[in-house]
Amino acid sequence: MIKVAVAGVCGRMGMSVASLAGADGDIDLVGATEVAGHVSVGRDLGDFVAGAKSGVSVSDSIEEAAGASDVIIDFTVPEATLAHAEYSVRNGKSMVIGTTGFTAEQREKLLGLLEQIPCVFAPNMSVGVNILFEISRQVAFHLGESYDAEIFETHHRGKVDSPSGTAIALAEAVASGLGRELGDVAKYERYGRIGAREKGEIGIQTLRGGDVVGDHTVMFLGDGERVELTHKATTRENFSAGALRAAKWVPGNPPGVYTMRDVLGF
Repeated sequence: MIKVAVAGVCGRMGMSVASLAGADGDIDLVGATEVAGHVSVGRDLGDFVAGAKSGVSVSDSIEEAAGASDVIIDFTVPEATLAHAEYSVRNGKSMVIGTTGFTAEQREKLLGLLEQIPCVFAPNMSVGVNILFEISRQVAFHLGESYDAEIFETHHRGKVDSPSGTAIALAEAVASGLGRELGDVAKYERYGRIGAREKGEIGIQTLRGGDVVGDHTVMFLGDGERVELTHKATTRENFSAGALRAAKWVPGNPPGVYTMRDVLGF
């Protein structure tokens, strides 16, 4: 049985992961964290997360929460994830990270840390979305630059980073299929008299509102036709199930940064 600690357990994803873990016979949820001062700190997790294991006290200390764990599942914020990665390196813990919104400097620092431990680091752990990554890469390769690539993403009003990590990963998949670097061709917004669309440009557009879990569409627009690939999430359980699948897979692997492609065997 894999012993898991969930960081940020009162966030949307943290609560979903903790709830599903309680019903998974291969997972033993041994710890959970929240920020200092949060109302949940010191309380039993089972009191406020439906389906979660009772007997686990929420802590504001990763050292206390993760001491008995094999894997830390982290859907928090970049600063917290970096601190948890440093703890994991010091203590030989594996990690599953779904946090997004890192700056370039934060991402570089994080990747340096994660090379020292086994870690699955993925912007989206849904099986369906990871298949969409693969399909988008292949479609881009076969259609080439005669089709214009645009990516649209929609999330709930409370999401703090834009565009989503999933949208960026989709754009990276398209760029890979075209043999390009995303940084050279990405277009994140359009406003005013900007002129004609540049050849090879990959547009990434963001919508925010309501309680949308996550919608992503990749469009390839050609002359006389277009191809649209869409994934719509109606529940976070898809992501949580993927995170738990990754948590079962990652312990025992050599140190390094893995993705859901590795977990799924693509």
